[in-house]
Amino acid sequence: MSNNRLVYMNGEFVQESEAKISIFDSALMFGDMVFEMTRSFNRNQFKLREHLERLYTGIKILQIPLKMTIDEMEEAVYETIKKNDPAFSNDDEHRIMIDVSRGLLGIYQGIDEAHKGPNVIIADFPLKWTVVGMGKLFDTGINAVITSQRAIPANLMDPKIKNRSRLFYLMANIEASNFAGENNWALLLDPDGFIAEGTGDNFFIVKDGTVITPEGRNILRGVSRAYIIEELCPQLKLPMIEKNIEPYDVYTADEAFMTGTPFCMLPVTSLNSISIGKGKVGPIFSRLINKWSQNTDVDIIKQIKDWNETDLNQDIEAPTPYRFKRK
Repeated sequence: MSNNRLVYMNGEFVQESEAKISIFDSALMFGDMVFEMTRSFNRNQFKLREHLERLYTGIKILQIPLKMTIDEMEEAVYETIKKNDPAFSNDDEHRIMIDVSRGLLGIYQGIDEAHKGPNVIIADFPLKWTVVGMGKLFDTGINAVITSQRAIPANLMDPKIKNRSRLFYLMANIEASNFAGENNWALLLDPDGFIAEGTGDNFFIVKDGTVITPEGRNILRGVSRAYIIEELCPQLKLPMIEKNIEPYDVYTADEAFMTGTPFCMLPVTSLNSISIGKGKVGPIFSRLINKWSQNTDVDIIKQIKDWNETDLNQDIEAPTPYRFKRK
């Protein structure tokens, strides 16, 4: 892994190893940070503006006093990519991570040399770090596991704000990791017992040719989710609805899949180890991801399969956003 990447920090670029915030930052104290993560196709950012619009909505609702405009943020993202591009290999895609915290808590404002005001951090690293090892899932599918850990309802902390207070996601992942078998991904219910979302992904089922996804009340309304709803389904003339989904509806569905920025789409072939439909990757999933590949001029499945897990020297037993394994 290259150590030549630069990180944007509050208007300056520093070496990745030197990118640090204070131990007294509200992000560390309270998880008081909004963030976005994007990806590229052929090194071109996908739906960057949509990600930034969601970021700035969170900044507004949480009343983080950031003076940087959305246009300035977008410019900083592209400058970060430009500075880091030489450090990327030819087959890499840019995975951008934008973090905005409130900064130092009031009682620590007097600390010398500490940055005052909100922290803006933009990191750029290879997409393959996130999706390595996922290639096989396009063939086998995911086993979604309904965990006892439920989604946080919007009346407590609105999940539509993408924030770093995500311990409930991690606890759901830990629980799913203890489920028998392989390829287990957590699936959370909302407080009323309806399907909500995964721990970083949105959930869809297909029934009689109609694409169905949970209503947007108690979920993070993903950019990939919106792309399915607003662009891919209309392009393929697929009927699509948002409605409450019970676990029973998943068991009786023809297909199911997850969506998320790094991998775009992954098939879900079972729920709690009970087959969904024929227990195989379904035709609607294939049509959607093939159209996505066509629109971006990248064979999404092939690209992820081609990234070899052994080339990255990662500790695959450590927790990741989509996997949590224990030795």
